[in-house]
This record gives sequence, C-alpha cells and structure tokens, in this order.
Amino acid sequence: QVQLVESGGGLAQAGGSLRLSCAASGRTFSSYSMGWFRQAPGKEREFVARISRRGGTSYYLESVKGRFTISRDNAKNTVYLQMSSLKAEDTAVYYCAADRLGISDSGAYYDTSKYDYWGQGTQVTVSS
Repeated sequence: QVQLVESGGGLAQAGGSLRLSCAASGRTFSSYSMGWFRQAPGKEREFVARISRRGGTSYYLESVKGRFTISRDNAKNTVYLQMSSLKAEDTAVYYCAADRLGISDSGAYYDTSKYDYWGQGTQVTVSS
C-alpha cells in the first residue's frame, strides 16, 4: 500500500556528512511514524532513529545521538536523516520504515516488527 524509496547514500570520509531522504507514496504519509534502521554486513538490522507523525518527538540510537538528526516534511511526503561526524562504523545499508499505528499499538519503537512498510535501502560507506 505504501512504497518507500531511500536516496542520498554514497561515499563519505570519516568526519564528513551525508543526508539521506526517504520519499513515500500515497497521501497518508502524515499518519505514520517513521523510522530509520541500518544493517551492516553480517549483523542484525538495528534501530537508528524514529520521528513521530508531526515531528514533535524523536528517538535515537545512543551511538548516533548528537551526530544524526531525523526530520520530516509531510508536505513533501519525505523523511530525512542528516548524518554528521560520520564514523567508519556507520557504514551500512540504511532503510526507512513506516509505522501505521505509532503508540497506539504495543510494539517498541526500536523493534523492526513494529514497522509495516520498508524501503529498499541505500548504501552508506564511510572511509577512514
């Protein structure tokens, strides 16, 4: 029902910045809480950031706090992840995801199972 397409990934040097975008189809984007996850080779997909429907509440993986900022523009059906002070360990495929119910359901915000729709991912590679 909802298609998510990530973009903005690529190569960056350690200490550099990169901005990821996730464009959503449909006209109900503002009804969804949105999250960013990442998955490095051989590792589990992990939570990175989440933003509420109206953008008023955000959560972050501890290791990215102060470096990454999640934001959204509901008029453009787009969620962003601004990444600064990049580290080699940030290298991963980054996925955006949509949660239809938000706090109305019983899932944890950091749990992949809470999210209903996923993008195809965009590669972020940070070289040191």
